[in-house]
Amino acid sequence: MLKSRLVIAIGAALMAASCASTTPANDSANTSNATAPQVQTLSANPLASAQGTAELTIEQIMADPDWMGRFPENAFWSMDGEHILFYQKREGSEIRDLMIINNAEGEASKVALSDYHLYVADEKEQSVAGNWLAYTFEGNVFARFGDGSVKQLTRDEARQHNLQAMTDGSLSYQQGNDFYVVDVNSGLTRQVASIKFADAPKANEAPKDYLAKEEQQLIQYVQKERKAAEERFERQQQLQSQNASLAPKPFYLDKSKQLVQARLSPRGDKIVAAISEPNKWREDGDIMPNYINEDGRVSSEQVRRRVADALPDEDQLVILDLENHTDTALTYNTLPGWNEDVLADVKRENHQARGETYESEQKPRPIHLMADWGWENGAIQWNDNGTELAVMLEAWDNKDRWIATVDFGGKKLVPQDRLHDDAWINYTHNEFGWLNDESLWFMSEADGYSHLYVKPLNGDTQQLTEGNYVVETAELSNDAEYLYFQANIEHPGIYEVYRVKTDGSSEPEAMTDLDGMTAFELSPQADELILTHSTPLMPPELYHKEANVSDVPERMTHTVSEKFLSIDWTAPDVVGVESNHVDEPVYTRIYTPEGFDAERAEEYPAVVFIHGAGYLQNAHMGWSGYFREFMFHSLLNKHGYVVADLDYRGSKGYGRDWRTAIYRQMGTPEVEDLVDVASYLETNLNVDGDRLGTYGGSYGGFLTFMALFKEPGLFEAGSALRPVTDWAHYNVGYTSNILNLPQDDTIAYRQSSPIYFAEGLEDALLINSPMIDDNVFFQDSVRLVQRLIELKKEDWETAIYPVEPHGFRQPESWLNEYRRIFKLFEENLK
Repeated sequence: MLKSRLVIAIGAALMAASCASTTPANDSANTSNATAPQVQTLSANPLASAQGTAELTIEQIMADPDWMGRFPENAFWSMDGEHILFYQKREGSEIRDLMIINNAEGEASKVALSDYHLYVADEKEQSVAGNWLAYTFEGNVFARFGDGSVKQLTRDEARQHNLQAMTDGSLSYQQGNDFYVVDVNSGLTRQVASIKFADAPKANEAPKDYLAKEEQQLIQYVQKERKAAEERFERQQQLQSQNASLAPKPFYLDKSKQLVQARLSPRGDKIVAAISEPNKWREDGDIMPNYINEDGRVSSEQVRRRVADALPDEDQLVILDLENHTDTALTYNTLPGWNEDVLADVKRENHQARGETYESEQKPRPIHLMADWGWENGAIQWNDNGTELAVMLEAWDNKDRWIATVDFGGKKLVPQDRLHDDAWINYTHNEFGWLNDESLWFMSEADGYSHLYVKPLNGDTQQLTEGNYVVETAELSNDAEYLYFQANIEHPGIYEVYRVKTDGSSEPEAMTDLDGMTAFELSPQADELILTHSTPLMPPELYHKEANVSDVPERMTHTVSEKFLSIDWTAPDVVGVESNHVDEPVYTRIYTPEGFDAERAEEYPAVVFIHGAGYLQNAHMGWSGYFREFMFHSLLNKHGYVVADLDYRGSKGYGRDWRTAIYRQMGTPEVEDLVDVASYLETNLNVDGDRLGTYGGSYGGFLTFMALFKEPGLFEAGSALRPVTDWAHYNVGYTSNILNLPQDDTIAYRQSSPIYFAEGLEDALLINSPMIDDNVFFQDSVRLVQRLIELKKEDWETAIYPVEPHGFRQPESWLNEYRRIFKLFEENLK
């Protein structure tokens, strides 16, 4: 196994040597100079690169990625744990084929479409006794038994989901707003509940006006008809309540609401449902024109609301008692902070800026279910025996997350954990579930980093992991003895697989030591692991190991093409650049040209890449999702450029404080970090400070603007791709976390939006904008272009891409875009 090594490089002279160093960290540290600043560098082992034979061109980099190899995607275990499966892109097509590994050598073959239902599960549910596994495939329900046999339980277009193992050995599922229980052996199915958002039916309507009232009092025929209707209605109600062969009476709920999520108890006696007003974020949003269509005409489609048009999102929790046929709404007034004015200081500051006075008041906050972001079981979870239910809730103002259980006797919520953040609650690291029938496990950033916790319902919370690292993707073993997880314990840029005992009796155990990025899938028996592992120079491949500490992983796939391996890619170093603003370093990928010499007379030009998404980590030792940019950086190296790729404040992987440093000031800490990285390049890598360029897409495009507008002269040229120019026009889910709402926090939006700083542009600017982008609207660029015109700015240009969404799809568009970026740098930095 090829591994990276951690070295300490001191000063400019040692930095040059460290770029290709394989010296152990402790040996390098022994040479340190106490008076020199220490810079931590993580180097990709040069041996991981094949000897370069193929020519590296921008045309090759931006071609259809099939030439690189078709890497395994979304690997998973077969339901019996006997086989490893993964998806693989079909050559020359967007179709992904399902592949199965047939033997220990890792040979994979395509699964026939006729057999997909035997392997693919949209959701899975194990029986309480463990004698069957239910799952859904394409909206139909199947059951797999211990002998390997499979029975299909539904076959229709209704699309069943929300599987729940029942304590009596049966299985429940949801279909629309109806709930069914099926005997997996006989196949007998019965409806146990139906939820309708409508007025409950009546035998007769009350008179609507004067004429109707008089008619019903005067005319005997009308009176007889109404009496007969009343008798028929009453008889039907009695028949439905007394005859078990009929479907139960529906629950009629507020007709202005809709179902958000619901879970039937494993005992079959209750449903807890979350309901809300219909979400019309597209219907009430804007339109996006599309100028390239088959019919030669302009079409339009509905797109999201802007954060400036956001409406509160509030869910109501309702207990539906199936035995007594009653419904009870739960209130949130038992949750700590449920009515706090958490934005009082922000609102007061904004009022004062307008010359107004703000009077704080306590009132109920809109609260809703926490978005599940791919959790296995959602935000409403019953314990196995159906006696307890836990929910995860979030305030719409983004400042609180609660885990609560339900006191069914007292008909109220019982808080188990409150996570408050003066900035915002992270949308990730919120996985939770039942450890046993009386205890919960969950993830939380309570101590500043995402960690694992256990909480008995009537006991104190116990922290299972602790330290300056982040825990990701936790999974409970089937015997509940261990929680398996991914974490960057050894270095922020290296993710390995670990496990920790749920009773808190041990420290985390490392299950892998591969360096780079390693993700996992735990087998159904919790005795084996599928590993997806990558390094900066090696795209993801699959490995297999036993779920014990000592077993060595075995590589199962070899999908990278010979052509890709034949190119001499630059192995980046991950450097901890000292910050002038915070104690923690700014971790940065550094790409240097072949034969790099920090002492040569001529200074190097340099390019700084700014990753997108904001909350994303790219200065790590795994394969980058920005694979085209990685290849482009090697190309820039071959043309004599030094390249830096930083994880500015706001990036993922470094804990809560790093994440929330941008609260109410997007574009300020990040640009400070850009200044520090630029200074590092000049001081340590012999880079010419007058020949610096930058580029980035989405959030990286936004930061390109902020750097050029707020720090003119820092970069001689910059290219902003699919950029945000005014955060009031972006979506509510992302933006309100960081900047609150525009009407509450105008200050934050004005100091965070590039359009308000456009007068600062002095350097060369290229704006690249896709026109059918429903993420960052094309209008963002249009408005900024008009602003630059009105400001009479020079040396800027715009490139538009008529058929592209936020993430480009056409190789020709990629090629055109990066040719323009390369030309921008060549003309301004050479």
